[in-house]
Amino acid sequence: MKKLLIYLGIIVGLFVLLFIVNHQSEKTKEQARVSQIDPAMNDKSKQLYGVEAVKLRPETLAQLGDANYQNIIKTADLKSDLSAKKDMFVYYFQTTCPHCIATTPILNPIAKTAGVDLKQFNLWEYEAGWNEFNIKATPTIIYYKGGKEVLRMEGGISHDGQPGYSADDFKKFFEEAKKK
Repeated sequence: MKKLLIYLGIIVGLFVLLFIVNHQSEKTKEQARVSQIDPAMNDKSKQLYGVEAVKLRPETLAQLGDANYQNIIKTADLKSDLSAKKDMFVYYFQTTCPHCIATTPILNPIAKTAGVDLKQFNLWEYEAGWNEFNIKATPTIIYYKGGKEVLRMEGGISHDGQPGYSADDFKKFFEEAKKK
């Protein structure tokens, strides 16, 4: 009986030791990730997302310097603008969405040419936005008039044999929205 208790004690001790080592390893990895973030990236994350770079997911960090993702709107700002009954276009995307990655570089110049200030809402970082703004798929563009949704376009640019919209479809969306 004593031997059994000794063996059980050793096994429990090993599990505790494994847990501690794993916890320390995760802590060390996180510290290494934080130390690799340069101050410029931290400034950019604060400017775009309102948080320290370390609080963003790695995929979003990699996108911080991309010129196509510089018109980010935070949840509180979007809610405030909608409550203030503003007219606005919002592009709901996810950092890791392949359709968004293909659509964004085509969509941004179209919006600029149309004279549209296209706010970008990152559902990868602001996951609650799926339910809060009734988003079913990414990418999605919504036109709000007086703070209320009046026009929606779900889906991205047609690419790699995938169904989707053409650049002209996006132009027509902006034109139609402006008429409302």
